[in-house]
Order: sequence, then C-alpha cells, then structure tokens
Amino acid sequence: MSSLPFASEARGLTKTFPPDRTAVDAIEFAIDDRECFGFLGPNGAGKTTTMRMLFGRLRRTAGDLHVLGLDPDRQTREVRSRIGVVTQENNLDEDLTVFENLLVHAGYFGLSGSAVRRRAADLLSFMELEGREHSQVRELSGGMQRRLLVARGLINQPELLILDEPTTGLDPQARLVVWQRLGELREQGVTIVLTTHYMEEASRLCDRLVVMDAGRIVERGTPRDLIRRHAGEQVLEVRWPAGADQPALDGTPVRRVDRHGDRLLVFTDDPAAALAGLGGRVPPEAMLIRPATLEDVFIHLTGRELQE
Repeated sequence: MSSLPFASEARGLTKTFPPDRTAVDAIEFAIDDRECFGFLGPNGAGKTTTMRMLFGRLRRTAGDLHVLGLDPDRQTREVRSRIGVVTQENNLDEDLTVFENLLVHAGYFGLSGSAVRRRAADLLSFMELEGREHSQVRELSGGMQRRLLVARGLINQPELLILDEPTTGLDPQARLVVWQRLGELREQGVTIVLTTHYMEEASRLCDRLVVMDAGRIVERGTPRDLIRRHAGEQVLEVRWPAGADQPALDGTPVRRVDRHGDRLLVFTDDPAAALAGLGGRVPPEAMLIRPATLEDVFIHLTGRELQE
C-alpha cells in the first residue's frame, strides 16, 4: 500500500484536442489511499479522458498529475506496473482461452511460473469464473467477459485499480456480482478509481466522488452529502397538467420545485407538509414519495439525465 498522502492528485489538469476542443478543463482532485473515488457524469463529460491520463494512455496538455507519487507522463512504465486498468472497451484476446488471457497479461509485468498460475486461478474463483478456465472468450456471456476483464486487471496485484464504466451494458444480476467484488477489494485495501454514469453504482461503491460536466468538475463530496446539499431527504413526484400553472408552495418546507413535462418534482424534508400545501388537489394515484438520489443531484447541477 502507498504511504503517500494521496494515491493520486491533480491540479489544473487539462487535456485539449486539435483544433480547439477542451475535453478536461483545469480540474483538481485528491484521491485518498484505500478509498473508492468516483467520477460521475454523462457521456462526453471528460471522465474517460481523465482516466486515460491517470494511467499514461494520454499525455496531459497542462497541469500537474501524480499517481502513487509518480508522473504518468514521464514514468509511464513504473505507474502501469503498480496499477490495474479495466477500460470501457472489451479488449480480451478471443484467440486465447480465459486462463491464457490472464497468463499472457501477467507476462506484460514480467510475471510467470506457478505462483502466477495460482494467482490466476484464485482470481477466476474470486470473479465467479471457476470452471471456465479453458473456455474461449467468445463462449462467455457479456457479464462473464466484464468479470474476466476485472480479473485480468488484478493479475499484477495492483495498489490502485482504475475502472472506466465497468458495468456498462450488464444485466442487473451481473452488475451486482461486479459491485460485490469491488466492495471486497476496497475492504482489502485496494484503492479504486471508478468512472460511471450509473447513479446507483456511484452511491453503492464510492466513498467520495466528483460530478463532471463538459470537462469540468461542478461538485464534489460524499454521495450522502451531495444528496443532502442539493436535494434534501425526499422527493414528492406529482403528475401535474403541462399547461397548468405551477402551484405556490410558500410557507411549506420545500427546497425547490422542478418541472419536467407533466411532472412536478418537489424536493423537501417533509413531503406530508408539502403535499398539504398543494391543497388536496392531487389524487393518490397521481403522486409518489421517494428518497432523493444522486440522479436528482446531477439533473439539478447540469440539467441532463445521468445516462444521456
């Protein structure tokens, strides 16, 4: 484990692409050792570009960046030897078996022999892929392939694991398996850096996170703090005719009211009082009371859905 103050730290981190597109715009963050740190945002927010700079796939345009005390632009080989990376794209070798994919990847780190074979077998068991060692990659389901990618990213026993949209496209059951295993890795002391546009994934896994939009960090904190700060405890969803005036809720404990088509979203810590403020004009079948979520936070901050 790292003895440094931060597992990764960035100041003024910037990446531009010709002719004049700024993908990451002078962001700052500090990731603690042994925590799960999330980058939340819609497609195009700059999350993947940030991850690629972290593991040396892209050189930064400006700013400072350190990973495990190293500069990924100047010390790329050293950084990659100490981290694991699971990218969005499926880059498994379909000409190799499941087990061979792990052994070949281990060879990139100079690892071989019986110890690595035991490590590979243990990782397949950990990711619930035991019994598939000799299967061809193309024979695996999408969920199995994503789990194999995570296992491959762990073959070198990394101090820091970078996961870029690790559960995109998975069914709920496969996603839950990945979440459970990532939670266990965090408990074992592995630092995890996670990008996602799934609200529930960020809420379940992340100790802290930043919200990105258009290349910038627009908010940061723990999931619970962000929800409390921007959305409160509860949301009263009400079907409200699109052409009708928005109700006045003065004097009720309402943080704000958002309108989306024929729905009113009333953010409040006391939904019963807010409902009373509507004067009994809402039948039971036209309303829903639910907990506030990170999705509510993101829509408030950016005006867009998380998965847009």
